[in-house]
Amino acid sequence: MTPSRQRALIISLIVIGMVIVGFFGLRTLHAFREFRGHRPPPPSAPDAAQIETDVELIRDWMTIPYIARTYRVPAKKLYEAIEIPRKGNDEKSLAQLNEKYFPQAPGIVMEMIKAAVQANLPVTPPVP
Repeated sequence: MTPSRQRALIISLIVIGMVIVGFFGLRTLHAFREFRGHRPPPPSAPDAAQIETDVELIRDWMTIPYIARTYRVPAKKLYEAIEIPRKGNDEKSLAQLNEKYFPQAPGIVMEMIKAAVQANLPVTPPVP
């Protein structure tokens, strides 16, 4: 290959590379600008949020503090209902608690938690 053809090939490859980099760089910049436009929703007041009341939505992957927060039932009452200590169990799911404390009765923890939540749901005023 002659030196002039080699030089032309190198220059054309560099130009093609710069076009590709420019194209994808502009797409990235556009995506970044779109992303920056999105903000998290404003925090709502504790009284403004809806309280969940359907205990059938409780699943075995949930933790007791998560359920207490979602259904607005004190975690202490939930721990009392299943008669286990709170210490060391806040980060364990209902399935893990069932395996640890009631291995002979699968699903019993979830059923006891559902019953306790149903019994301790806060009274909500009717919506006008």
